[in-house]
Amino acid sequence: MSCTTLLVGKNASYDGSTMIARNDDSGSGKFTAKKFTVVRPEDQPRHYTSVLSGVEIDLLDEPMRYTCCPNVNMKEGRWAAAGINEADVTMTATETITSNERVLGADPLVVKTQEHPGGIGEEDIVVLVLPYIHSAREGVERLGSLLETCGTYEMNGIAFADHDEIWWLETIGGHHWIAKKVPDDHYVVMPNQFGIDKFDLKDAFGEKKNHLCSPDLIAFLDQYHLALNDGPVLNARYAFGSHSDADHCYNTPRAWYMLRYFNPRTHIWDGPNAEYTPFSDDLPWSMVPERKITVEDVKYVLSSHYQGTPYDPYERHGDAAMRGAFRPIGVNRTSFLSLSQLRPEARAPFACVEWIAFGCNAFNAFVPFYTNVDSLPAYVSGTTDRVTSENFYWANRMIAAMADAHFAVCEPDIERYQMAVASKAYAIMAKAEREVKGDLSDADQVMLQANEDIAAMLKKETDDCLAKILYTSSIHMKNAYAREDG
Repeated sequence: MSCTTLLVGKNASYDGSTMIARNDDSGSGKFTAKKFTVVRPEDQPRHYTSVLSGVEIDLLDEPMRYTCCPNVNMKEGRWAAAGINEADVTMTATETITSNERVLGADPLVVKTQEHPGGIGEEDIVVLVLPYIHSAREGVERLGSLLETCGTYEMNGIAFADHDEIWWLETIGGHHWIAKKVPDDHYVVMPNQFGIDKFDLKDAFGEKKNHLCSPDLIAFLDQYHLALNDGPVLNARYAFGSHSDADHCYNTPRAWYMLRYFNPRTHIWDGPNAEYTPFSDDLPWSMVPERKITVEDVKYVLSSHYQGTPYDPYERHGDAAMRGAFRPIGVNRTSFLSLSQLRPEARAPFACVEWIAFGCNAFNAFVPFYTNVDSLPAYVSGTTDRVTSENFYWANRMIAAMADAHFAVCEPDIERYQMAVASKAYAIMAKAEREVKGDLSDADQVMLQANEDIAAMLKKETDDCLAKILYTSSIHMKNAYAREDG
C-alpha cells in the first residue's frame, strides 16, 4: 500500500504525547472503503489463516481488546491497519517500503506455492501483534519473531508506541529486520521508502537500548557484502534501500516537504543553494523540530499537496509544467488517516485517543475518539459497501470528489468544516474529562457518551459541508447558463 507515516516523540510533541500517524492509501486506481471499530477479546481468532498468503498461525488464548481500521469488504482479508490496545500500546502497519536487488537476491521475499504458504504481510500484521503486546519494544520483538519464523512476501515498515517510546521496524528481504527507537525529541518522516539511515550494530548486539534486529544480521551482512565497510554504525538505507528515479518523483519529495515544514530554517530547502531537494537520497530519517508538533500539524502535513511550492497541482500561477510533478502526500486515494495520541496528562483511561479521517485528506475532517471502550459509534464503524451519506467514509469521499474540481471556490467551506469539527471535538472531550471526579467508576460510560456526542456533531458538520459543496459544485458546472425562463 502506498502510504505516508509521521512519528512524533514525546519531547517533540506539544503536550508530551507520543504520536504515530499514517495515511493508509489504496493502490493506484483503487479506493478501499474502511471503517473504525473495536475488536473485543471474544471476537479475536485463536487460529489465524491469512486470506492472501494462506499462512496459518496459532494465537494466544488471552488477547486484549483493540481498535482497528479494517477493510469493509474482506475478500482479501481484514487489513486491520492501525489501532490502540487496552494496555495503551499502539501500532500502525504498514508503510510499504523499498529495497534493492542485492538484498532481495540474498533473502528473497516468500512466494506462495502449493507446498508452502506465502508468509505474513500487511493484511495480517496488526491482528497477529497488537492484541498481545504490553509495550512498543514488545511489539518489535513479537513481530520480529514472526518475520523470522514465517517470513514475508512484501517490504514493510511498522511503527509501535507506548506512553514512553516509539519504535520503527523495517523488514529486510523475506526474513530479516531492523528496528530503531525514535529519539524522544525527534520526529520521523516515512514516504514508502526504506528510511533508517544510521543503525548502531554495537548497540543492537549489546545493550539493545535504541536498536534491535534479526539475531543473524551481522552474519547476513558479511556473507552477502551488504555493509559496504561502514563499521559499527551501518548506513542501513544505503545497504538495504533503493535510490531509483521512481523514488525521486514518488517518495523523496514527500519526505522533503515534511522536513521542510517542521524545520523551515534549519536547512536551505529551495533554490540553487538548497542543501536538500526533492531528489536528495540523504534526507535525514529524523530531526528535532523547530517548534513542538501539534495534532493540527500532523493533519496539515499529511494532507499536503505541496502548498507554497511550484509543485502544488492546485496552484493557479507559475510554471504549469511543475504542477503535479510529484506524488502528493494527501493523495486522492487515501483510505484513512489515523493518529494514535497517548496523552501523559489525561487521566487513565482517557489518555488514549485515536484521531480518524476518511478519504482524501485535503478535503476531510480529523476527529478524535476515546479508544478504551467496547464499541464505537455507527457513523464511523458502520461503513458499508453501498455509497451513502449516512456514514463518515462515503460522505468524505463525495465531498472530495466534488470539491477537487472547484478547489478555489470550495476551499473556504472545507477549511470552516475542518475547523468546526476539530474545535467542537476538543470541547466535547474537555467537558467529558471534567465530569469524571474522584474515582473512575463511571469513566467507561462517560467515554462512550463522549464518543457518541462527537459522532453526532461530526455527522451534522459533515452533512452541512456536503450540502455546501454540492451547491457550489452545481453552480459551477460547465453547462451553467445565467438566463432564466420568463
